[in-house]
Amino acid sequence: MSTIYEAAATIKPKTPDEEEVLKNLWSIRPCYLYNEEYEDCTSVKARFHQYFIHGESIDCNQWKRDFDNCVRFEKNATDTKSALELIRSEQKRREERIRAHYGNNVWTKRTAPPQDWAKPLPEHMQKEYEGSFLASKAKELREGPQTPEVESSSSCAIM
Repeated sequence: MSTIYEAAATIKPKTPDEEEVLKNLWSIRPCYLYNEEYEDCTSVKARFHQYFIHGESIDCNQWKRDFDNCVRFEKNATDTKSALELIRSEQKRREERIRAHYGNNVWTKRTAPPQDWAKPLPEHMQKEYEGSFLASKAKELREGPQTPEVESSSSCAIM
């Protein structure tokens, strides 16, 4: 079975729908992921979670429809109806995920970083940073990898 991208490479857009499919092709995930999401959503563990969080089982059929549309589009790259339905489902999913971000009325969103964003760390944080893995990696990136001098006569490896 070919991938969606291989199938879509054969599309030469002739209609606005086909142009929209090509423009939003990036949003279509591999088909097996939709099936995994459906199976995860309908699992016993997920049903318990849904019951205790939402008070009822949620409808998982959208994942099944997305999987079916994905498979149809993967098999037939000219099936723009299935592709468009899948693209719109992905758009709706993304909008739902970021709704809280845009609906936030507690914090004011920044338009630029704070003026003092590059100021030095407080002294106690600089001391913690000096011996950290992050500091050694930053030094390695600045100066290049350091090769430790190894004595050839006495090396030991514990496995």
